[in-house]
Amino acid sequence: MARASADRPIDLSPTSFLPVTAVASITHRITGVVLFVGAGYLVFLLDLALGSEAGFAEARAMLEGLPGRFALWAVLAALCYHLLAGFKHLLLDFHVGDSLAGGRRSSWLVLVLSALAAIGLGVWLW
Repeated sequence: MARASADRPIDLSPTSFLPVTAVASITHRITGVVLFVGAGYLVFLLDLALGSEAGFAEARAMLEGLPGRFALWAVLAALCYHLLAGFKHLLLDFHVGDSLAGGRRSSWLVLVLSALAAIGLGVWLW
């Protein structure tokens, strides 16, 4: 039975388990689910707000609370990521950046830009 050497370095970064392209792809699917559920939440809030003045006040109070603001942030951040990743996939359909190196670069770009967008949305909402 082979034994691991004690001198061997161990890399436990997130990309050591999955390549960045896989992380970007899985995250694209997750944000799609978040958008699907979040659309129902937003439609509920819209229906509540348009129902009456009391409903509008209730919807506003829900969005001013921490859970409501977090849910709105999650939906908007998911929308930003999903749009950026979708644009990346459209470019891949036209064979722009469809090499392995190009896929890695575009995946990192989508992850970084969406993280910046999520931070900006957080600052805007809070």
